[in-house]
Amino acid sequence: MIDYSQRSNKKEILDRDDIPFADIEQNMKELNFINTHLGGHTITIEGFKNLLKKQRSVSVCEIGCGGGDNLSALHNFCKEKNIVANFTGIDINAACIAFAKAKTQIPNVEFITSDYKQYTFIEKPDIIFASLFCHHFNTEELIKMLQWMKANCNLGFFINDLHRHPLAYNFIKVAANVFSKSYLVKNDAPLSVLRGFKKCEWQNILQKAGIKNYTIQWKWAFRHLITSPCSPRGELSIHHN
Repeated sequence: MIDYSQRSNKKEILDRDDIPFADIEQNMKELNFINTHLGGHTITIEGFKNLLKKQRSVSVCEIGCGGGDNLSALHNFCKEKNIVANFTGIDINAACIAFAKAKTQIPNVEFITSDYKQYTFIEKPDIIFASLFCHHFNTEELIKMLQWMKANCNLGFFINDLHRHPLAYNFIKVAANVFSKSYLVKNDAPLSVLRGFKKCEWQNILQKAGIKNYTIQWKWAFRHLITSPCSPRGELSIHHN
Protein backbone atom coordinates (compact mmCIF):
# COMPACT_ATOMS: atom_id res chain seq x y z
CA MET A 1 0.00 0.00 0.00
CA ILE A 2 1.16 3.52 -0.81
CA ASP A 3 1.57 5.86 2.15
CA TYR A 4 0.21 9.19 0.92
CA SER A 5 0.89 10.86 4.28
CA GLN A 6 4.59 11.26 3.45
CA ARG A 7 6.32 12.60 0.35
CA SER A 8 8.30 10.05 -1.65
CA ASN A 9 12.08 10.50 -1.66
CA LYS A 10 12.52 8.50 -4.85
CA LYS A 11 14.19 10.46 -7.65
CA GLU A 12 12.54 10.78 -11.05
CA ILE A 13 14.34 9.43 -14.13
CA LEU A 14 14.33 12.92 -15.64
CA ASP A 15 16.57 14.08 -12.80
CA ARG A 16 19.40 12.05 -14.33
CA ASP A 17 21.84 13.73 -16.74
CA ASP A 18 22.19 10.85 -19.23
CA ILE A 19 18.76 10.86 -20.90
CA PRO A 20 18.93 10.77 -24.75
CA PHE A 21 17.63 13.90 -26.48
CA ALA A 22 14.91 12.01 -28.36
CA ASP A 23 13.51 10.76 -25.06
CA ILE A 24 13.62 14.27 -23.58
CA GLU A 25 11.79 15.57 -26.66
CA GLN A 26 8.96 13.02 -26.38
CA ASN A 27 8.66 13.74 -22.66
CA MET A 28 8.42 17.51 -23.22
CA LYS A 29 5.76 17.08 -25.91
CA GLU A 30 3.61 14.92 -23.65
CA LEU A 31 4.04 17.23 -20.66
CA ASN A 32 2.82 20.13 -22.78
CA PHE A 33 -0.22 18.07 -23.79
CA ILE A 34 -0.95 17.27 -20.12
CA ASN A 35 -0.54 20.91 -19.07
CA THR A 36 -2.76 22.09 -21.90
CA HIS A 37 -5.62 19.64 -21.37
CA LEU A 38 -5.57 19.30 -17.56
CA GLY A 39 -5.44 23.02 -16.87
CA GLY A 40 -1.78 23.44 -15.95
CA HIS A 41 -1.28 26.39 -18.27
CA THR A 42 -4.49 27.99 -17.04
CA ILE A 43 -3.12 27.89 -13.48
CA THR A 44 0.18 29.41 -14.60
CA ILE A 45 -1.64 32.25 -16.34
CA GLU A 46 -3.72 32.86 -13.20
CA GLY A 47 -0.59 33.09 -11.05
CA PHE A 48 0.87 35.54 -13.56
CA LYS A 49 -2.28 37.67 -13.52
CA ASN A 50 -2.33 37.71 -9.70
CA LEU A 51 1.05 39.46 -9.69
CA LEU A 52 0.75 41.52 -12.87
CA LYS A 53 -2.23 43.56 -11.67
CA LYS A 54 -2.66 46.49 -14.09
CA GLN A 55 0.89 46.67 -15.44
CA ARG A 56 1.17 46.72 -19.21
CA SER A 57 4.84 45.72 -19.41
CA VAL A 58 6.60 43.00 -17.47
CA SER A 59 9.67 40.77 -17.34
CA VAL A 60 9.14 37.12 -16.41
CA CYS A 61 11.54 34.32 -15.48
CA GLU A 62 10.70 30.63 -15.13
CA ILE A 63 13.12 28.40 -13.24
CA GLY A 64 13.08 24.76 -14.27
CA CYS A 65 11.53 25.85 -17.57
CA GLY A 66 11.83 22.47 -19.30
CA GLY A 67 10.69 22.73 -22.91
CA GLY A 68 9.38 26.28 -22.57
CA ASP A 69 5.68 25.46 -22.92
CA ASN A 70 4.69 27.53 -19.86
CA LEU A 71 6.47 30.57 -21.27
CA SER A 72 4.74 30.01 -24.60
CA ALA A 73 1.36 30.00 -22.85
CA LEU A 74 2.21 33.26 -21.08
CA HIS A 75 3.49 34.79 -24.32
CA ASN A 76 0.21 33.97 -26.06
CA PHE A 77 -1.76 35.48 -23.17
CA CYS A 78 0.32 38.67 -23.20
CA LYS A 79 0.01 38.98 -26.97
CA GLU A 80 -3.77 38.64 -26.73
CA LYS A 81 -3.95 41.28 -23.96
CA ASN A 82 -1.44 43.68 -25.57
CA ILE A 83 1.00 43.32 -22.68
CA VAL A 84 4.65 43.95 -23.49
CA ALA A 85 6.61 41.06 -21.95
CA ASN A 86 10.15 39.76 -21.93
CA PHE A 87 10.79 36.16 -20.92
CA THR A 88 13.67 34.18 -19.48
CA GLY A 89 13.76 30.41 -19.05
CA ILE A 90 16.39 28.75 -16.89
CA ASP A 91 16.98 24.99 -16.72
CA ILE A 92 19.98 22.95 -15.63
CA ASN A 93 19.25 20.30 -18.28
CA ALA A 94 20.95 21.26 -21.55
CA ALA A 95 18.69 18.92 -23.55
CA CYS A 96 15.58 20.69 -22.25
CA ILE A 97 17.03 24.07 -23.19
CA ALA A 98 17.97 22.76 -26.66
CA PHE A 99 14.39 21.54 -27.12
CA ALA A 100 12.99 24.87 -25.91
CA LYS A 101 15.19 26.86 -28.28
CA ALA A 102 14.20 24.66 -31.22
CA LYS A 103 10.46 24.53 -30.57
CA THR A 104 9.48 27.74 -28.77
CA GLN A 105 8.38 30.56 -31.06
CA ILE A 106 8.68 33.58 -28.78
CA PRO A 107 10.56 36.58 -30.21
CA ASN A 108 11.47 38.09 -26.83
CA VAL A 109 12.80 35.12 -24.86
CA GLU A 110 16.20 34.02 -23.59
CA PHE A 111 16.82 30.40 -22.62
CA ILE A 112 19.72 29.74 -20.26
CA THR A 113 21.36 26.45 -19.29
CA SER A 114 22.18 26.87 -15.62
CA ASP A 115 21.42 25.83 -12.09
CA TYR A 116 18.97 28.60 -11.24
CA LYS A 117 20.68 29.47 -7.94
CA GLN A 118 24.00 29.95 -9.71
CA TYR A 119 22.56 32.51 -12.12
CA THR A 120 22.93 36.23 -11.48
CA PHE A 121 20.49 38.63 -13.15
CA ILE A 122 21.76 41.88 -14.63
CA GLU A 123 18.29 43.24 -13.83
CA LYS A 124 15.86 41.42 -11.58
CA PRO A 125 12.76 40.13 -13.39
CA ASP A 126 9.40 41.42 -12.23
CA ILE A 127 7.96 37.93 -11.78
CA ILE A 128 9.66 34.60 -11.10
CA PHE A 129 7.72 31.36 -11.21
CA ALA A 130 8.15 27.60 -11.10
CA SER A 131 5.70 25.08 -12.55
CA LEU A 132 6.00 21.35 -11.75
CA PHE A 133 9.53 22.02 -10.55
CA CYS A 134 9.40 22.21 -6.77
CA HIS A 135 8.45 18.58 -6.21
CA HIS A 136 11.91 17.57 -7.44
CA PHE A 137 13.49 18.95 -4.26
CA ASN A 138 13.63 18.16 -0.56
CA THR A 139 12.43 20.54 2.14
CA GLU A 140 15.75 22.23 2.82
CA GLU A 141 16.35 22.80 -0.89
CA LEU A 142 12.85 24.23 -1.24
CA ILE A 143 13.37 26.66 1.62
CA LYS A 144 16.45 28.02 -0.13
CA MET A 145 14.58 28.14 -3.44
CA LEU A 146 11.76 30.23 -1.98
CA GLN A 147 14.24 32.61 -0.40
CA TRP A 148 16.07 32.92 -3.73
CA MET A 149 12.84 33.60 -5.62
CA LYS A 150 11.80 36.25 -3.11
CA ALA A 151 15.21 37.96 -3.26
CA ASN A 152 15.34 38.06 -7.07
CA CYS A 153 11.95 39.45 -8.15
CA ASN A 154 10.37 42.90 -8.18
CA LEU A 155 6.64 42.11 -8.14
CA GLY A 156 6.59 38.65 -6.62
CA PHE A 157 6.76 34.95 -7.36
CA PHE A 158 4.33 32.09 -7.83
CA ILE A 159 4.45 28.30 -7.84
CA ASN A 160 2.23 25.84 -9.69
CA ASP A 161 2.75 22.32 -8.39
CA LEU A 162 1.10 19.02 -7.57
CA HIS A 163 -1.19 18.06 -4.72
CA ARG A 164 -0.31 14.60 -3.40
CA HIS A 165 -3.60 12.68 -3.42
CA PRO A 166 -4.69 9.09 -4.17
CA LEU A 167 -7.09 10.17 -6.93
CA ALA A 168 -4.39 12.20 -8.67
CA TYR A 169 -1.91 9.32 -8.44
CA ASN A 170 -4.25 6.64 -9.74
CA PHE A 171 -5.64 8.79 -12.54
CA ILE A 172 -2.24 9.80 -13.94
CA LYS A 173 -0.85 6.28 -13.54
CA VAL A 174 -3.65 4.77 -15.61
CA ALA A 175 -3.63 7.60 -18.17
CA ALA A 176 0.14 7.44 -18.63
CA ASN A 177 0.15 3.66 -19.07
CA VAL A 178 -2.66 3.81 -21.62
CA PHE A 179 -1.79 6.90 -23.65
CA SER A 180 1.88 7.76 -23.17
CA LYS A 181 4.63 6.71 -25.55
CA SER A 182 7.32 7.97 -23.15
CA TYR A 183 8.90 5.74 -20.52
CA LEU A 184 9.80 8.97 -18.71
CA VAL A 185 6.16 10.01 -18.45
CA LYS A 186 5.03 6.49 -17.51
CA ASN A 187 7.50 6.41 -14.61
CA ASP A 188 7.81 10.05 -13.59
CA ALA A 189 4.22 11.31 -13.84
CA PRO A 190 2.84 9.06 -11.08
CA LEU A 191 6.02 9.46 -9.04
CA SER A 192 5.80 13.24 -9.30
CA VAL A 193 2.38 13.08 -7.60
CA LEU A 194 3.92 11.07 -4.75
CA ARG A 195 6.56 13.79 -4.48
CA GLY A 196 3.90 16.52 -4.45
CA PHE A 197 2.64 18.50 -1.46
CA LYS A 198 -0.26 18.83 0.88
CA LYS A 199 -1.34 22.35 1.86
CA CYS A 200 -0.02 22.02 5.42
CA GLU A 201 3.40 21.06 4.04
CA TRP A 202 3.50 24.20 1.90
CA GLN A 203 2.55 26.29 4.91
CA ASN A 204 5.40 24.77 6.91
CA ILE A 205 7.94 25.29 4.12
CA LEU A 206 6.86 28.90 3.55
CA GLN A 207 7.08 29.61 7.27
CA LYS A 208 10.59 28.17 7.48
CA ALA A 209 11.61 30.25 4.46
CA GLY A 210 10.40 33.42 6.15
CA ILE A 211 7.69 34.03 3.54
CA LYS A 212 4.78 35.74 5.29
CA ASN A 213 2.80 37.32 2.47
CA TYR A 214 1.27 34.53 0.38
CA THR A 215 -1.87 32.73 -0.74
CA ILE A 216 -2.33 29.00 -1.32
CA GLN A 217 -5.16 28.02 -3.65
CA TRP A 218 -6.24 24.50 -4.61
CA LYS A 219 -6.79 24.13 -8.34
CA TRP A 220 -8.10 21.44 -10.63
CA ALA A 221 -6.62 18.96 -11.47
CA PHE A 222 -4.97 18.44 -8.08
CA ARG A 223 -2.62 21.40 -8.11
CA HIS A 224 -1.68 24.13 -5.66
CA LEU A 225 -1.10 27.71 -6.77
CA ILE A 226 1.10 29.58 -4.32
CA THR A 227 1.36 33.33 -4.93
CA SER A 228 3.67 35.64 -2.99
CA PRO A 229 3.57 39.33 -3.98
CA CYS A 230 6.28 41.73 -2.93
CA SER A 231 5.02 44.45 -0.61
CA PRO A 232 6.71 47.86 -0.42
CA ARG A 233 5.39 48.21 3.11
CA GLY A 234 6.80 44.92 4.27
CA GLU A 235 5.10 41.63 4.89
CA LEU A 236 2.66 42.23 7.68
CA SER A 237 0.12 39.45 7.29
CA ILE A 238 -0.42 35.90 6.19
CA HIS A 239 -3.17 35.04 3.72
CA HIS A 240 -4.19 31.59 2.65
CA ASN A 241 -7.22 30.33 0.80
